[in-house]
Amino acid sequence: MAVYNAETIEEHLRSALFLPRLAGTLFGIFGFIGLVLAAVGLYSVMSYAVSRRTREIGIRIALGAQQTHVMRWVLNEGARMALIGVGIGLAAALALTRLMARMLYGVSATDPVTFAAVAIVLTSVALAACYIPARRAMRVDPIVALRYE
Repeated sequence: MAVYNAETIEEHLRSALFLPRLAGTLFGIFGFIGLVLAAVGLYSVMSYAVSRRTREIGIRIALGAQQTHVMRWVLNEGARMALIGVGIGLAAALALTRLMARMLYGVSATDPVTFAAVAIVLTSVALAACYIPARRAMRVDPIVALRYE
């Protein structure tokens, strides 16, 4: 009997797992793009909020607020938005686990370590995106801020 299409086990596994690997790679790429877009969006929102409140920040600094208090205030606003988003995202992810369960290998669809790691990464990226507007707010000169408008 003639043997056709002879291949090694590695070649057979590579061809058999091509589509799941491609799907995983695409999900990873799209997830990274989503993370970058979320960070840019949060940076934009916080930068806009700081620019709209320049006069208020200047008054606070003129009345004696420390730079660290102003920075903490801006970071708290950003963290509040990020935590609300992470909470909504975790709830949606838990609701959609049945759809993704058959695409996961070696991990359960409701793995608490994965959910915690994702929440920590997203919150860290959000705080990093808020850091630049917070530093800008921290350095507001009260005289310039009061003359701003």
